[in-house]
Amino acid sequence: MEVRQEAPMDNLSAEERQQRHPSPSKQSKASPVPVDTNSVTQRLQKELMALMMSGDLGVSAFPEGESIFTWIGTIEGGKGTMYEGLSYKLSLHFPIDYPFKPPLVKFETMCFHPNVDQCGNICLDILQDKWSSAYDCRTILLSIQSLLGEPNIDSPLNSSAAALWSNQEDFRKMVHKQYAGEDAI
Repeated sequence: MEVRQEAPMDNLSAEERQQRHPSPSKQSKASPVPVDTNSVTQRLQKELMALMMSGDLGVSAFPEGESIFTWIGTIEGGKGTMYEGLSYKLSLHFPIDYPFKPPLVKFETMCFHPNVDQCGNICLDILQDKWSSAYDCRTILLSIQSLLGEPNIDSPLNSSAAALWSNQEDFRKMVHKQYAGEDAI
């Protein structure tokens, strides 16, 4: 009978040590990767500074209260659009796994628009299936500002707004009527 002598553990590679004595986490099903909220916080702080320094006209956002994960944004209607001269308040809620998941962004000011519903929800591809971790708060705000002037009437959340879009004069009246009639949703 042959007796095999195992090599001392410190002479083994990490892979060989793992094979001989698997760690408890390797023995059971892999648990989800823990989220580093510190890195998310740092990213949001950098985005805040970049947004403040960008000089973009008509868009701004700042954390609301103590949490860096909840922001209040403002978008001014673009020049030459139905929304020119109007200012809209938005809420932005960043998930703890941001930027791998998009923030939840809603209009807090009533906005009559084909891609905004009565509750302020926004139908914008980059906030859903076209989200990329390369996007940031500035990109989101500028995209929503652009959406105000160029709605996607083929994919409406508000079908009455989409139907009225072809009559620009009546559409403008409804935008201003709803804006003046209710400041918050």
